[in-house]
Amino acid sequence: MNIHDLKRQFLEYVEIEKGRSVRTVVLYESYLDRFFDQAKILSPIDITDDRIREFRLFLNRQSAGNNRKTGATLSKKTQNYYLIALRAFLKYMARQGIKTLPAERIELAKTPERILDLITPNELQRLLSAPNGSDLKSLRDRAILELLFSTGLRVSELTSLTSDIDFSADEFSIRGKGGKVRVVFISNDARNAITTYMKHRKDMDDALFVKVNEEGRGRKGETNALTRRTIERIVKHYAIKAGISKKVTPHVIRHCFATGLLSNGADIRSVQTMLGHAHIGTTQIYTHVTDKQLREIHKKFHGK
Repeated sequence: MNIHDLKRQFLEYVEIEKGRSVRTVVLYESYLDRFFDQAKILSPIDITDDRIREFRLFLNRQSAGNNRKTGATLSKKTQNYYLIALRAFLKYMARQGIKTLPAERIELAKTPERILDLITPNELQRLLSAPNGSDLKSLRDRAILELLFSTGLRVSELTSLTSDIDFSADEFSIRGKGGKVRVVFISNDARNAITTYMKHRKDMDDALFVKVNEEGRGRKGETNALTRRTIERIVKHYAIKAGISKKVTPHVIRHCFATGLLSNGADIRSVQTMLGHAHIGTTQIYTHVTDKQLREIHKKFHGK
């Protein structure tokens, strides 16, 4: 069986058995195709240490997007996406008993420690208050912002919500990354904002957040659910309206959700569960900006 037939079987496995999103499957395919083409891979036995090393050199020398003039190359994080996809493919090959390079032979590149994009509590409050109109669009956008901050939802999770969720309770279940289900919790402000928004809706769409007024409607029978990109534009619009000069995205609000919990004493394992992180290491990026003890030690001893 040639490499592209095996790739197709692997991608079907990733989508069906592993429960990954279609977007993840498409990205995996593009990463693998680039490796197969660049390294001239025709069968699993062609995947060797030497060909992977040559491919890594190739990636490391590639221009990053539109940065050819500046000389910037692909970030280590982007390069690792290719390697992660390849490792997953090799693990699948081993599971199928197909001889090829062991997945553990591939080490990910070391990446710089991630710097969080954060806004201050005052900026966050201005952002949440920015949709202050009484029209349907303002009510919807206020509900979106309040729900993002209350739950820490990913934007993809927010767009998947339906209008039949019972918001009278303090919590509801969401299916997140990898098909994993977790419980998220609603604040009184978020519940009130959603309730007010839903009372003013006249449509019968199943989606919780839908297009209104001038935003355009889909064809009859099609959903008018807001897309990921539309939610990002909404957040950006209100950040500008609130006078926030930093770049604000739905993920920045998710950061605010996590850092707020940790700063007020929540344990990191609980925050990991609420964020839907598979690994505690992903959640630990927040700890260095929320360590009250370090802050107090600095105040007590610095400059004495």
